[in-house]
Amino acid sequence: MKLLLASQSPRRKELLSSLGFEFEVVKIDCEEIIPEHIKVQESAAYLSELKANAFRKLEEGEVLLTADTVVAIDNQFLGKPINENDARQMLKLLSGKIHQVYTGITIKTSTKTITETDVADVELDELTDDEIKYYIENYRPFDKAGSYGIQEWLGMAKIKYMKGSFYTIMGLPTHLVYKILKEI
Repeated sequence: MKLLLASQSPRRKELLSSLGFEFEVVKIDCEEIIPEHIKVQESAAYLSELKANAFRKLEEGEVLLTADTVVAIDNQFLGKPINENDARQMLKLLSGKIHQVYTGITIKTSTKTITETDVADVELDELTDDEIKYYIENYRPFDKAGSYGIQEWLGMAKIKYMKGSFYTIMGLPTHLVYKILKEI
């Protein structure tokens, strides 16, 4: 089996490697637009499968892994921030509230496609303007859905509660990936 990881995320690379899998990183150019009829709960799986379907035809023995993470609060998507102001607004919106993190994965071979989603609830403590400024300036969360990484300062200092997998929040539900890849 030749495993192909279609992600530029250093976190996903680290997690997949830590699971004990050898893989090659591939790039997929795909416009990630979620149609209006897609529900928030289905959006991460939709984007993950969209990426997988945009990749070239797989050869026998190749396995493609794609993933996407979406942060949502009150049925509102929070993608990756486009600038500091956008990140600040997202973090203010999440401050002191419970939100959901959905990570969808698609594992595709030449003959089948398996797509699954895992969800976690996360409650952040109140964030002051100074804490938000500190986090954005020091951690530059512009490649992270919802403007934060659980493995960074904000996750360590400000997460009050979480229900679900830490790794799903980090961007790869490792328990699902491991189970499916072992079955294949």
